[in-house]
Amino acid sequence: MSTDSGSGSDDASTQDGNAVSSRDGAAASGDAPSSSPDATTERDEATPDRGDAILRAEGLQVSYGEVAALRGLDFHVEDGEIVAIIGPNGAGKSTLADAVSGHVAYEGRVSYRGREVADRSASDLVSEGLIHCTETRDLFGYMSVADNLDLGAYRHRDDVDERREFVYDLFPTLEDRADQNARTMSGGEQQMLAIGRALMSDPDLLLLDEPTLGLAPVILDDISDGIEQIRDAGVTVVLCEQNVTFAMDHADRVYLLENGRFEREGAPETLRGDEYIRDAYLGG
Repeated sequence: MSTDSGSGSDDASTQDGNAVSSRDGAAASGDAPSSSPDATTERDEATPDRGDAILRAEGLQVSYGEVAALRGLDFHVEDGEIVAIIGPNGAGKSTLADAVSGHVAYEGRVSYRGREVADRSASDLVSEGLIHCTETRDLFGYMSVADNLDLGAYRHRDDVDERREFVYDLFPTLEDRADQNARTMSGGEQQMLAIGRALMSDPDLLLLDEPTLGLAPVILDDISDGIEQIRDAGVTVVLCEQNVTFAMDHADRVYLLENGRFEREGAPETLRGDEYIRDAYLGG
């Protein structure tokens, strides 16, 4: 089961049947040049790969027909980290999340806990703790908050009550609205529900795709607090996010993805001082 995250503005967005997800489009086809001044990825030598990554990609490539969406990406995520994938709309962030969670075909290698992702189904990966909370929420609009949460636990029935209490502690609004239909909630409340449903699947690795997209500032604070509590609970997080300031506030390491390529990699404190990132993403 794949659960989903925010879309559009802070108003209702649900599906009442099968999930239908929107994705990052490919940024360019062929060998379009990077928008960064230097097409060579700049890496922070202070953040080495320790070799015990929970998630690792080598030469990851994804194409849609003749359009290249991801162009030979190498990255790793260590147990317990929050790793942010930042970049503009269309850079390939959602495609990356789809690839590592087993939802699109890819070339290269992607391993989760040392085993190739392509050798397992997406549902098997969910059972093994890799949970993808996608850009669209895909909640069941005519079902209650409580029922949507319970759907997240259908493969992990042990400790359901404990996980539900964790979600309610994380986002008290969900407990207050437990009997309310998802379609009647605000976009921010739906975002909390989407993350909560993902947590009901008992993730070891949580892929959050654009969790802040279109949300009001007051909701951003709730999501921000929630991400820190998720980290404290020992969940590893990959945060795919256009809001660069938000991502850097939470991440241990950051990859800048543009036109399907990583153009920068490093610790947030290092990348905040990068002239290109400051000018392009942090308002100078």
